[in-house]
Amino acid sequence: MPNDERLITTGFREGEDEQEQSLRPKQLRDYVGQEPIKQNLRISIEAALGRREALDHLLLYGPPGLGKTTLAGIIAAEMGQNIRITSGPAIDRPGDLASILTNLSDGDVLFIDEIHRLSRSVEEVLYPAMEDYALDIMIGKGPTARSIRLDLPRFTLVGATTRAGLLSAPLRDRFGLLFRLEMYTPQELATILRRNAGILHVAADEDGIMEIAGRSRGTPRIANRMLRRVRDFAQIRADGCITSTIAHQALDMLDVDNLGLDKVDRTMLTTMMDKFAGGPVGLDTLSAMTGEDAATIEDVYEPYLMQLGFLMRTPRGRIVLPAAYEHLGRKPLTPPEDADASQQLKF
Repeated sequence: MPNDERLITTGFREGEDEQEQSLRPKQLRDYVGQEPIKQNLRISIEAALGRREALDHLLLYGPPGLGKTTLAGIIAAEMGQNIRITSGPAIDRPGDLASILTNLSDGDVLFIDEIHRLSRSVEEVLYPAMEDYALDIMIGKGPTARSIRLDLPRFTLVGATTRAGLLSAPLRDRFGLLFRLEMYTPQELATILRRNAGILHVAADEDGIMEIAGRSRGTPRIANRMLRRVRDFAQIRADGCITSTIAHQALDMLDVDNLGLDKVDRTMLTTMMDKFAGGPVGLDTLSAMTGEDAATIEDVYEPYLMQLGFLMRTPRGRIVLPAAYEHLGRKPLTPPEDADASQQLKF
């Protein structure tokens, strides 16, 4: 199944970004979850406003769909500044970055999504911009070439990445604030769904909201997508109100089970069970079995399966754990070879 056809994919589908804009909170007090990050941000923002300075550069990292872009917009709003949004792949050359930086005003927020995908040449331009608020430009070529330095406004860079380990050490060290966004609890997702149901003018009872929240894989983006799909089902097959029964029927029809696993998740687990006796199985083998990119499996799908206690990473490969067998109604053929030893490993 192509990634963009999966209901539980954490990436944006075509046209979905515009729909999300109306649901995103605009102020920090309306942002649900990530309480430690919110507390630290409140202090940093109030201190920066008190000193009339730009906020320190921030790095937000964690699985996709948890609200990094939303948080960047809130930071700009709380600081009373404009935000400029771009992404690492969109900045091909140093000149592209120079054009963006020179068009910023004092205090503006520059948000770079997928910042780990910046090229090395672009990164080198970014270093003095972050540290000294200056831009070094080479004029001329060969022996007559000379460097000039342009002063930049004091801006705040907010970088977002799903793969913090791919950031170079010099770039990572230039961020004053680093925050990891964690998966949401069903209760936090239910709070988000109640708010968004009101915005979308959708009638939903508490049991219906919790049914959707429990299948949303701890990710607000998936929860919002499910809310829209269940709303459609309730409109056509019921009286328009989302109840537990309606949500259950709608999500079952969409092939998402009570824990948020879809056909691809179950196929990956059952193939490991049937063909490899539960593992160990290498990442490249999993990639070939599912047709998914290895990085997508590692960064998007595995964290949730590991959070559920269904999968474990070991030096020899991935192992299916007993909880996955129980969920799928199966019995282990043989005990996972490295299960006991790998319990001691930290990932």
